[in-house]
Amino acid sequence: MNDAETVELLQWALPRIGLRWEGFRNVRRQVVKRIAARIRELGLPDVAAYRRRLEEDPAELRVLDALSFVTISRFYRDRGVFDALRRSLLPELAELARRRGDRALRVWSAGCASGEEPYTVAILWHLELAARFPELALDVIATDYDAALLERAARACYEPSSLREMPDEWRDRALAAENGLLCVREALRSGVTFALRDVRSWSPEPPIHLVLCRNTAFTYFAEAEQRAFLERIRRIVVPGTLLAIGGHEHLPADAPGIEALPEQRSVFRISPPA
Repeated sequence: MNDAETVELLQWALPRIGLRWEGFRNVRRQVVKRIAARIRELGLPDVAAYRRRLEEDPAELRVLDALSFVTISRFYRDRGVFDALRRSLLPELAELARRRGDRALRVWSAGCASGEEPYTVAILWHLELAARFPELALDVIATDYDAALLERAARACYEPSSLREMPDEWRDRALAAENGLLCVREALRSGVTFALRDVRSWSPEPPIHLVLCRNTAFTYFAEAEQRAFLERIRRIVVPGTLLAIGGHEHLPADAPGIEALPEQRSVFRISPPA
């Protein structure tokens, strides 16, 4: 089995599961390794035989779908986005929720991987904002498609390399050493709920004040799936809700209800349908 054969397979298969080849260029070697392992697991002789299996067995397409996503997750990843949330955007959202009479600031971390992103939001809230907004609870709904990653997220313990972008002044207050790992302190996990969900077909109940969907939908999904995802988001947001995407991602052209924020290329205001 060689790389070219598997790339050709991916270019054929990905559109059939609502994904796009362009999002996989930089991570294809990891996906190729997973497919090779799956071919061996099935006892098939080569890539051509696996393609025939995919053509004959729709269930195997779902297996390939699960093999295709590659996760890179760190605390405070894309510093510019979290700096902006810390400095002004999250306080503005909390003030919006307070004026609306909401009882909680509600955040959806869509594609949360092993939990670093939702815990970053929780740490920011509890260490810097909760005292300013005592009438508001924090409610972070963190979802992913990978059960193994969610198990890691629930443990809330990480290698030091996952923390290299976290602000130094947070570390001792937010983390405790345990068996060679650094674990998010129990009090700072409050308000974070993990769930196994596929963002292509599920969204949380409204209202949602902040959606973090970074390096998932707008990297891997085909454009039609991206647009459908944005329309689902618009049904759960309130005026003023923010959407944050990955630093190298782009939204579909002319997507309705989207307003770019000045000097924040990865954060957008997203409005509900009229």
